[in-house]
Amino acid sequence: MRAQALAQEAVTDWVDLESLDKFLRSDRAPHDCMMLSELDGFLTGLAIGPERVQPSEWLPIVWGGDAPEFADLDEADAIVGTILARQNEIVRDVARRELAPIYWTDRDDAVIAADWAVGFLRAIRVRITAWKPLFASKRDSEMLVPFLSLRRDADGKSVFAQTEAEKRILDCVPELIPGCVIRLADYWRRHASRPWDLFEYGLRYEPIRSALKVGRNEPCPCGSGKKFKRCCGQAG
Repeated sequence: MRAQALAQEAVTDWVDLESLDKFLRSDRAPHDCMMLSELDGFLTGLAIGPERVQPSEWLPIVWGGDAPEFADLDEADAIVGTILARQNEIVRDVARRELAPIYWTDRDDAVIAADWAVGFLRAIRVRITAWKPLFASKRDSEMLVPFLSLRRDADGKSVFAQTEAEKRILDCVPELIPGCVIRLADYWRRHASRPWDLFEYGLRYEPIRSALKVGRNEPCPCGSGKKFKRCCGQAG
């Protein structure tokens, strides 16, 4: 956690991502619920978008339309509270012009950002009409290229990386995403009525946080149902 940065805020709660990750992987979480990396991208998209979206609207999307089986009210409060705390943390980090996305990594420490990007794009669809001014701008819509470049076809292959040059770009996408998120937040600060009052800070990034080590023969965390080596493990 970013202890020094959090200490500067009145809100100093520790975001227990480990317990949240454990619950999302458990049998008591809905089968189609988001995993941690996709959830993080989803929360980020909601946090920086043109309109505020209430948790009552987006939490059912997180759970995949089904209800989680909490052990008791205390666990429900803890899990949902952690999700909300992570979103608040993202808002604070973007306001400071820094971001540490939760990406997967494989057992060789290669970063996999595809699942995170899926979550971010799902957040856009929640308010797709409000995002249309960005899509209509040829110049500004280029900020979405890193997210869209991680899309894959039915065989798990990138729909973007066809040439060697494009594959090299794809390797850099995890590093490009934080800056694009900051730029998108700036864009909506200029074009929507949102109280982003803390954006006049210098740009800086923190190290990427890893959520999981994935073996090449294990199911890909992107949710495709394919083995990692035949899906996101082919990136680059």
